[in-house]
Amino acid sequence: MELIKDLEALKMKLAIIGSGNIVHDFLTITKDLKETQLTAIIGTNRSIDVLQQLQNEYHIGQVFTDFGEALQKSDFDTVYVAVPNFLHYQFAKKALENGKNVISEKPFTVKFQEFEDLKKIALEKHLILLEAITTQYLQNFLDLKKKLPELGDLKIIESNYSQYSSRYDAFKAGEILPAFDPKKGGGALMDLNIYNIHFIVGLLGRPKQVSYLPNIERNIDTSGILTLDYGSVKAVAIGAKDSVIPFRSSVIQGNRGSIVVNGPANEMKSFDIYDNDKELVEKIDHNVYPHRMYQEFVEFERIIRTHDLQAVSKHLQHSEDVMWVVKKALESANLKLD
Repeated sequence: MELIKDLEALKMKLAIIGSGNIVHDFLTITKDLKETQLTAIIGTNRSIDVLQQLQNEYHIGQVFTDFGEALQKSDFDTVYVAVPNFLHYQFAKKALENGKNVISEKPFTVKFQEFEDLKKIALEKHLILLEAITTQYLQNFLDLKKKLPELGDLKIIESNYSQYSSRYDAFKAGEILPAFDPKKGGGALMDLNIYNIHFIVGLLGRPKQVSYLPNIERNIDTSGILTLDYGSVKAVAIGAKDSVIPFRSSVIQGNRGSIVVNGPANEMKSFDIYDNDKELVEKIDHNVYPHRMYQEFVEFERIIRTHDLQAVSKHLQHSEDVMWVVKKALESANLKLD
């Protein structure tokens, strides 16, 4: 009995804030997250029926419709912030100020200064602060980074994530939902293109220059082309919510070969290595679980269980570089998100 209690104590005691699509998606893998205890789920009075349904289906400890009450009455140690973009900062900040570790959905925050504020609080309090971004944790991505030297000198990277939004027609008709609301951190850059930015920055780090060329409707970018200049390497990130392509992929070109990533940057279902004669050299798929979110949460469990602040520092530097790119992109396009 004591051993069972000790093992339970080592688990990440997770409180989930939100009840939208990403939460429903995440909960499907929790049966296999052996070091996670679903301690609480937090939402609004409007979503109480959904919260209770999720509690029953996934055996979540408690339901709250007030975050302050949850902080007082529940014993979770980690908060997973999975609400609309513009709410990430306020919930993450309140959690950190109350001594909780934070896992925030992408994008970390809407504004660069908000990210810097969260980072400062977390470091001062020696808390874990992480961004939930699948790209950085998938085994295929980690293996791809090791394969880059085989391409020789890198020249060009192109990453495209275009998906016609189910909310775009309503937006065109005048209904402004969060996905297209500049006051709520909406738009193509902050939604789909953020995955491409994480992919490229995860490979090459912070670029020398950034420029964003968006298609603007009702003061928000419905699609756009982002360029990242690394000097000898040029990268292009394309994100669209107003149009679609038959496939989503990323391509890395070097002077001795190329890599084609199959699927969007947040899934990386596999990747193919080609030589300069366009011959397939190797096809790689080493992802360890069918669902894209599994590997990141296994690592989050480990980081929190071992209080690995060195890993946190590395991941925060990556997220800071991504937020810097977003900041420069918005400035270059004179696009303002509140």
